[in-house]
Amino acid sequence: MKLFRHIPFFLYVLILYNILAFSGGTEAQRIMDATLIQMRLLSGATFILDVNDLLIILGVIALCIEIFKSTRTSNVSIIDHALSMLVFVVFLIEFIVVEKAGTSSFLILTLMALIDVITGFTVTISSSRRDLSIIRE
Repeated sequence: MKLFRHIPFFLYVLILYNILAFSGGTEAQRIMDATLIQMRLLSGATFILDVNDLLIILGVIALCIEIFKSTRTSNVSIIDHALSMLVFVVFLIEFIVVEKAGTSSFLILTLMALIDVITGFTVTISSSRRDLSIIRE
């Protein structure tokens, strides 16, 4: 069970996106644009939540979790950062190479994965500076 704590949550978002995008065959775009929730608000506006929007919401939640995970200062945090970097590289390569991943929602998820990597390293470096004590005589 401890292994799952170290797997970046963006990997789960990436896997979910790939399952949804590639399971539909030629109808994959229709699956990604499918309306999940449609409701009338008090203002009179119609709120529509589709699969792409849900994936972005999951990406924001994953980013929050990853930022909280990056505040830990342990030996395993370096492995967490390396895995996050690897997931970002997979996102980037898939965005550039795979046609079904060439969407604006996938680009937003890729940028979130990049922010996760940058934030993780920045928080770790900042907290390690505070942990370092220099004794001057």
